[in-house]
Amino acid sequence: MTQGATIEPSRPLHDEYRRKRSVLEQTRRRAVILFLLLPSSIGVIGLFLLPVIAVVFISFTKWDLFTPPSFVGWGNYKTIFADGHFVHSLLVTAYYVLLAVPLQVAVSLGLAVLVNRSLPGTGFVKVLWVLPWLATPVAMAVVWTWFFDPDPHFGVVNALLGLLGVTGPAWLSSSNLALPVIAATHIWQHAGYSMLFFIAGLSSIPKQLYESAAVDGASGIQQFFRITLPLLNPTMMFVLVTGVIGSFQVFDTVYVLTGGGPGQSTKVANIAIYQEAFTSFHFGQGAAMSVIMFLVILLFTGVQFAFFRNRTTYEMV
Repeated sequence: MTQGATIEPSRPLHDEYRRKRSVLEQTRRRAVILFLLLPSSIGVIGLFLLPVIAVVFISFTKWDLFTPPSFVGWGNYKTIFADGHFVHSLLVTAYYVLLAVPLQVAVSLGLAVLVNRSLPGTGFVKVLWVLPWLATPVAMAVVWTWFFDPDPHFGVVNALLGLLGVTGPAWLSSSNLALPVIAATHIWQHAGYSMLFFIAGLSSIPKQLYESAAVDGASGIQQFFRITLPLLNPTMMFVLVTGVIGSFQVFDTVYVLTGGGPGQSTKVANIAIYQEAFTSFHFGQGAAMSVIMFLVILLFTGVQFAFFRNRTTYEMV
């Protein structure tokens, strides 16, 4: 061995050193990832997971907030279905969803198709339709209460009908009209928000597809149903899923406009849960209603995902 020569480690020792170094690097990387995820994980666990577990536990108890809870098993669920009032509120909610969501999707898609063209004033139209979504539902409900006031001296809608010689009805006091009015409020406030997603979906469709279809003689309507709608399936799925979930969870708009009346014509599920838990102080039954509501929303969401599973294209070549 010559003077100053370095001693090279044997091959097995070198491989073992590289392996340990790789394991150490992976451990450090995982530690950094866990550290960065810790704040959001605490939020998810503390604000979502633990409350869900607590609600499920409370649903099996009889509790009025003032006395210790007592375990009753499935008693709350049996009482809910035997009583029938919550089942009625679920039907009212389903009717509200059928009124609000399809029209919201149709209006927002139509607006997106119109403003997606390079026409003057489209930017202003986008802002104008998004503004209602930026306001709180309670504030919008107060405004709509004024709009649909039955007195033509105060209610804008009946005042306009009066100019046409038509006597407007008491919109929010009619068991047949109150829920459609609430659905119209929802559509007006959320159509602009859904429109933004449809605009994003439309902008991702290659223009060459429309040009090729026009060369083949396809009309505008044929292009819409054969190109636009199929390629908008990912956006359509997102808008429908979020729209159905949001409509099933409606509360504040109904609470301000009608409070669940007249009678029980607008008593949606969340109104029933609120009254059962915070008016009657039957927290066990209110929690059981919440669990049932969660399962209903989960079922509808699963059906929508199953419907779009083989109809959605995410890549356009």
